[in-house]
Amino acid sequence: QVQLVESGGGLVQPGGSLKLSCAASGSIVKISAMHWYRQAPGMQREFVANINSVGNTFYVDSVKGRFTISRDNAKNTMYLQMNSLKPEDTGVYYCNADLMASGSYYYTAYWGQGTQVTVSS
Repeated sequence: QVQLVESGGGLVQPGGSLKLSCAASGSIVKISAMHWYRQAPGMQREFVANINSVGNTFYVDSVKGRFTISRDNAKNTMYLQMNSLKPEDTGVYYCNADLMASGSYYYTAYWGQGTQVTVSS
């Protein structure tokens, strides 16, 4: 059984920082790309950033220069350092990973349960 668990969300004032983590566990053979998405109330889930297995990254324009995605392959864990947070960054942040589970020969996308980030004074 493969699980993705996010942590690190919370309430922060505008201009503040948070660091999210996403830990993958279970019978994992290999993880390819890992992604962060977010969903604001009443809005569709949107892409935030991703990182591939060799560390290449991509960000949505609205977070460039403020957010940094990284991963620790030895720990099957991905991070999102969020600085200079704005109220419009509020939402539930989800991690997504393309991984190969034990007994499988192909990659499947797995989702975490999400962690709430609220930016408010």
